[in-house]
Amino acid sequence: MLFPVQKLIDSLQARCGMSFAIQLPDGKPYRTGPGEPVFRVLFRTDAALLQAFSRGHLGLLESYFDQSLDVEGDLGAALAAGMLSGLDMPKTLITAENSIHELRNSNRSPSQAKANARAHYGLGAGFYRLWLDDPLMMYTCGYWPEGTQTLEQAQHAKIDHVCHKIQLARGERCIDIGCGFGGFLFRAWETLGVLGTGLNTTTEQVDWLRDEITRRGLTDRIKVREADFRDVDAQYDKVVSIGVLEHAGRDQLSEVVRAHADFLKPGGLGMLHFIGHIGQRETDLFIRKHVFPGGWIPALSEVIVAMERCGLEVVDVENLRRHYALTLDVWAERFEKQWAVIQALDPQRFDERFYRVWRVYLRGCAEMFRSSAGYTHLFQIVFSKGNITRVNYPMSRAHLYGR
Repeated sequence: MLFPVQKLIDSLQARCGMSFAIQLPDGKPYRTGPGEPVFRVLFRTDAALLQAFSRGHLGLLESYFDQSLDVEGDLGAALAAGMLSGLDMPKTLITAENSIHELRNSNRSPSQAKANARAHYGLGAGFYRLWLDDPLMMYTCGYWPEGTQTLEQAQHAKIDHVCHKIQLARGERCIDIGCGFGGFLFRAWETLGVLGTGLNTTTEQVDWLRDEITRRGLTDRIKVREADFRDVDAQYDKVVSIGVLEHAGRDQLSEVVRAHADFLKPGGLGMLHFIGHIGQRETDLFIRKHVFPGGWIPALSEVIVAMERCGLEVVDVENLRRHYALTLDVWAERFEKQWAVIQALDPQRFDERFYRVWRVYLRGCAEMFRSSAGYTHLFQIVFSKGNITRVNYPMSRAHLYGR
């Protein structure tokens, strides 16, 4: 080789603090760090090596997807090592590719926004049911207070936490923007008697949810509407948005936040639950290209400014970053355990490449949210339309943590 391999991997080990090994296409092995390697990276082709040097972590990942590179051992640790060692820092080539991808997949038009949503969320209830919580199928960060043992408990706790935050009460009308499979709507009705409306642009989820509402005999209590998130048709007592803002897109952030404000009655309360950056940063190309086309992670500051411009008062901000790592751990474990069943649903769609992309997505995001030095977080912002008073909102957080 024309480069000092051992020196290179020793420098990576010094930054990530993990022992690991690599094997080059000619079969020559290298190890670094004390003790047994936590993981091994096996380069199957010279092209995979070239991808790693020219395209950094994305080159490594895409070689893994194409099976010209394999990882033995702890995949999560390998992904964490890449982040800690700086392999995820964007290269000029990747930055340019990222900009082109954003231009081509912008959510500016409702039709493209719908296509982007369906590319990920339209994989079918049969797929998601196998690894999300049963039966609510909440595909967003759970809430893991001390003593929480299962994903199901964490998702129930998350919904209840949101309900308490916005003071949801029996008989109120609430819209869930981006309602997924309706888990929030069903639990809010069952526990509080809230009349819910779901808004969703993913046809497959809407069709499934309509059938489920009918099956449960709740057509006079829960409704779902297939429409773009910016398509406001009425005002509600409360607004809930759990995991939607990341799909707004850079140019649509203000529009989508404005829609949240327009959906809310004057004096009403709402919740924005979203993945956000600390500081303005680019969204990683891997997640946009292979997982969420059209996705864009805003900075917390950008969201707050957009809310202020719409006349919304920020009442409370909570960071649940650590909770998302725990949620993703369970998703990844269940996904891997159920892979044979998933693959049997549609062998052509759920092939080896799909498996590798989704393992990296689930395991990698878990490590990203677990990182003590990361800049990607999970925020819940309680907001009001107009300033709150002593009458319409408690003076302390006792209603959240005094239960």
